[in-house]
Amino acid sequence: MNTERFISRRVAQVPPSGIRKFFDIASEMKDAISLGVGEPDFVTPWNIRESAIFSMERGHTHYTSNHGQLSLRKLVSLYLETRFGTRYSPESEMVITVGASEALDLAFRAIMEPGDEVLVPAPSYVSYMPGVTFAGGTPVAIETKEEDDFIMTEQGIAAAITPKTKAIVIPYPNNPTGAIMTKEQLAGIVDIIVKNDLLVISDEIYAELTYGGKQHVSIASFPEIYPRCVVINGFSKAFAMTGFRLGYAAGPRPVIDAMVKIHQYSMLCASVMSQYAGEEALKHEMETGFAQVEKMVKSYDQRRRFMLDALGGIGLGAFEPRGAFYIFPNISGTGLSSEEFCFRLIEEKKVACVPGTAFGEAGEGFMRCSYASSMENLKEAVKRIGEFVDSL
Repeated sequence: MNTERFISRRVAQVPPSGIRKFFDIASEMKDAISLGVGEPDFVTPWNIRESAIFSMERGHTHYTSNHGQLSLRKLVSLYLETRFGTRYSPESEMVITVGASEALDLAFRAIMEPGDEVLVPAPSYVSYMPGVTFAGGTPVAIETKEEDDFIMTEQGIAAAITPKTKAIVIPYPNNPTGAIMTKEQLAGIVDIIVKNDLLVISDEIYAELTYGGKQHVSIASFPEIYPRCVVINGFSKAFAMTGFRLGYAAGPRPVIDAMVKIHQYSMLCASVMSQYAGEEALKHEMETGFAQVEKMVKSYDQRRRFMLDALGGIGLGAFEPRGAFYIFPNISGTGLSSEEFCFRLIEEKKVACVPGTAFGEAGEGFMRCSYASSMENLKEAVKRIGEFVDSL
């Protein structure tokens, strides 16, 4: 029996994640070093883990509101206002989700009609385009370039807009490039977003991970954008809580209501234990001036500067990442495609990186390396990459 005929054509046409492909190869290879998956190498701080354990010991093992625990939503609201100057009602303009990924999926499904187009910068996170496709929309790539610091420009957005364009994804700090957009750069695209009446989906999951004195600026902090912006964020990256699967969305009540409607028929609510852990994470960090987060950022910054210098030293120049924990070296000078370079690198030197094309066609000629790994691993990885480059 050919069960493939039951699979949705829309789903079948989307390729598997290019990130996971290389991670899976590395996981089965002895002595391999993986710079592939975007996950903090820090263990979740003990106070956060303990709060999750204690919540179970107290018997907090039941469903919460579909919106999420109000106590957590109030803390998220306070956090967004104090850190980024954006104010959202915890009662009506917020939903707690199973990771930021679910929040993205809910946002796409809540707004999409067949034929609607969503502008997505490329290269960018692998889930945006498939997410739009799964929701019945059409993703439209906006190529960002190394010479422009991988930011979206008014010209690039204008060239991609059609009468079918409904929304735009603003994903900064960016995965995979490490690019950020400053307040001045964001200001440059505000008018065209408003003029074309676009909804903004701002993925700010790496908001706390910025370097060189550059602070994250949320595009939702612009008064013209605030009423038309859904902010996506979560606890995975800044608080080293990937396995807790805890995220949230904040935005205009009609959009949040639609997202909650989908959420209540699918996930119902995020894990209650994770929500208690999230409360502890925010409460503790706001009380201590984000001491634990700053400690992690300081370590990432040290590794970031090492990777920038070390990769340059072996002939793989890279744009200086100013956010997240990735570096995106240019490998076009080797004469290999991104896919071929990464496949040969893992086969010949047991180092897993992700080809730039996993993040869209605009990523050709680049590869993504995560520096959320120990300095020991990074040094050995660069040594092996250098040997591979020399062998070419």
